[in-house]
Amino acid sequence: MTRHREEVAGTPASRRLVLLRHAKAEPATTPDDVLRPLALRGRTQAAGLAAALVSLGAAPDVVLVSSALRTRQTWELAGNGLSGRSRDNGPRVTVTDDLYNARVGDVLRLVGEVADDARTVLVIGHEPTMAATAAYLAGPGSDDAALAQVRVGVPTATYSLLEAPEHEPWSTWGRGTAVLRHVGRPQG
Repeated sequence: MTRHREEVAGTPASRRLVLLRHAKAEPATTPDDVLRPLALRGRTQAAGLAAALVSLGAAPDVVLVSSALRTRQTWELAGNGLSGRSRDNGPRVTVTDDLYNARVGDVLRLVGEVADDARTVLVIGHEPTMAATAAYLAGPGSDDAALAQVRVGVPTATYSLLEAPEHEPWSTWGRGTAVLRHVGRPQG
């Protein structure tokens, strides 16, 4: 799943969408799934996400985060390594209930509401929706191995990098309109 930066960073005139499944969470011990925290392994995974995104040239301008505890903790740990690397010293972050139990259409609606000055958007959510959204958006020119991976689902802390031309507003992203460039996980 790992490639060199030059192979996946894309062109300067592109929009990038990164769909990230949260890092490894503790097993469910209460009936309220939304309160599951990250496991120790998940904390390590999340801490490595910043370096992975930077190496791909995909430090986000906007971050959309599910309101579940494990997704918020994933962003908190990953975001610590990204501060100062995006425009204006950090991305605009929105935590939303709309990403918990979201479907592909919900993700596309939220991404479609992002201001067009954002070149890179990071969505931190849950399976099977993150992989299904990547598969839905993947069009001609997509990496075959990456497409095969998102079609079967992705493990925790896995991100999918999609690109479309910069002149394509976020609101027009739909079935087959992006190129799935890469699926990966942080080192460690």
